[in-house]
Amino acid sequence: MCPSQTGSSSSGGKHDGKKSGNPTGSPDNLCLFAEQPLGLLLSRTRVKDFQLTKIKDFNENIFDNSRAIVFIGALGVCVRMIAPFIKNKHTDPAIVCVDSVGRNVISVLSGHIGGANAICREVAHVIGANLVITTQSDNTGYWALDTLSQQYGWICEATHEEMNRAISTLVNGDPVALLLDVRDDGTDMMESNLPSNVKVIEEIKGAKDYKLIIAVTPYIYHSDCSIFYFRPRILNLGVGCRRGCYPAGVADYINKHLVDNDISPLSIKSVSTIDLKKDEAVVKELTHWKNVESCNIYTSDQLRDIGVPNPSEKVREVTGVAGVAESCAIKASGGGRLILEKQKAKITEASDFTFAVAVDRGALRGGHIEIVGAGPGDPDLVSVRGRCFLERADLILYAGSLVPKELTYCAKPGCVVRSSASMNLEEQFELMKEFYDRDKLIVRLHTGDPCIYGAIQEQMSFFDRFGMSYHITPGISSFQAAAAALRSQFTIPEKVQTIILTRGEGRTPMPEKEQLHKLAASQSTMCIYLSAGIVDEVQKELLMAYPPETPVAACYKLTWKEEKIYRGVLKDLAKIVHDNNLTLTTLLVVGKAIDNREGLSRLYADSFKHLFRK
Repeated sequence: MCPSQTGSSSSGGKHDGKKSGNPTGSPDNLCLFAEQPLGLLLSRTRVKDFQLTKIKDFNENIFDNSRAIVFIGALGVCVRMIAPFIKNKHTDPAIVCVDSVGRNVISVLSGHIGGANAICREVAHVIGANLVITTQSDNTGYWALDTLSQQYGWICEATHEEMNRAISTLVNGDPVALLLDVRDDGTDMMESNLPSNVKVIEEIKGAKDYKLIIAVTPYIYHSDCSIFYFRPRILNLGVGCRRGCYPAGVADYINKHLVDNDISPLSIKSVSTIDLKKDEAVVKELTHWKNVESCNIYTSDQLRDIGVPNPSEKVREVTGVAGVAESCAIKASGGGRLILEKQKAKITEASDFTFAVAVDRGALRGGHIEIVGAGPGDPDLVSVRGRCFLERADLILYAGSLVPKELTYCAKPGCVVRSSASMNLEEQFELMKEFYDRDKLIVRLHTGDPCIYGAIQEQMSFFDRFGMSYHITPGISSFQAAAAALRSQFTIPEKVQTIILTRGEGRTPMPEKEQLHKLAASQSTMCIYLSAGIVDEVQKELLMAYPPETPVAACYKLTWKEEKIYRGVLKDLAKIVHDNNLTLTTLLVVGKAIDNREGLSRLYADSFKHLFRK
């Protein structure tokens, strides 16, 4: 197996050398300069590795070798101490100043690239202080272009000067275009937080009215307008070669060929080949090329069934697969599509090789289906991510018999909202594919968490068959909503450590080994779905293992406006359900964990020591 290689980002997006910024988390080393007890508080609550020093001992060596420095005292003192050593924002450490009584926390230097703004927020939260951040992008709602590559794993092509010009253009309100060829967390964030002077465009042609184009793409575009590139690492290079292929010049050849085909080499994240070629010098050379993160070696068995557009019988005779370069690229991409089919190259008589490039499956824009868990019913209990998808969707297909329509009210103008209650599987898929083929975003909205009785398996089978891009956003399940509504912890230390999610045997048969009376033998907390209509049989089976006085709860439409919860004991469960006419959307909960307040967890016991409490 080839060693994994980690590439470095370009000069526009991070600190240089060993002081690379960390804008989304705590720095590796935090220096505190203070004489007040507040310094001890911070050092004990933020990080393990810190240096607590008196302000008078501050010097240039500490400034140059720290990733972050927190001063506790007057801002003027802080400024005078650091002023002689400041060089530029790409090398200076993050500087934060906390006043001596802990009332205000101020981001002083390297707010974005150095991560001072993030540290400032964290310190302010720890001590309950006012947050003071003065960078324009943070205070005006613009993206911090100089930290996006670090946050989302992109590579920024810009130099320091180009970065500064782009930031200035953006925050000054000049017209800016946003071109997104990929879909990931970063582009989702950008679309959801679009500044007023930025417009999303679908193609570069005709984009003449903008002072700047920000592009998140693996492609190279040509325009009279200035283009600011972020390169997502989503491309996979597959390589084949003759035995003993001479490596000199191969990387440069591939690099030039990619650029000539308007593909950025900076987006290549992996190099792959077949195990017969794993020791070839060419392969080893390419693992050190550009921003390659990993080298994948595949066996012929792993590649044999992958269809390639340019098969070779000669290659099949030698390797057992139809084509090494293309099949390896496709395999590494998770079944993604080729954006550069097999290229044959021969630099010298001793340098005979092939290569192809495939993009990660689902990474490029186009049609996409997001299966979203709606939660138990209350629109406020859908996840933040799920709501973002609902707000951006072109089609929302929701399970109308189980999901409140109010969850779809956040749909954007022009979004098609349809209930699937009256549709069969084929009709649902036909509607989703119609939008998918038009490169639209579809949200398939299921109740609770879609992975629990969500009937998504058969839908995903369709998606897989047609090679469609899809993803699952989890949701809060009704069993979790039941625990909250019952104000109960469904596990009891040393007594109940298992929660069983199941259903009774109705029209859908249960596996013989999962019959209720067998599951009930453990006397765990049991949450029984879809079974109010067969409650008599459910009660009969449960009584074969649970005592008759075991606490139960029948939970109807949890978190809906119509929510009703009935408590009792197991011997009366059927009567509770019948007397209150409970049918659909009723969850039955059984177990002594309901309303239990006995038993102590060891987690917070003083004698229970661990990594965070010694």
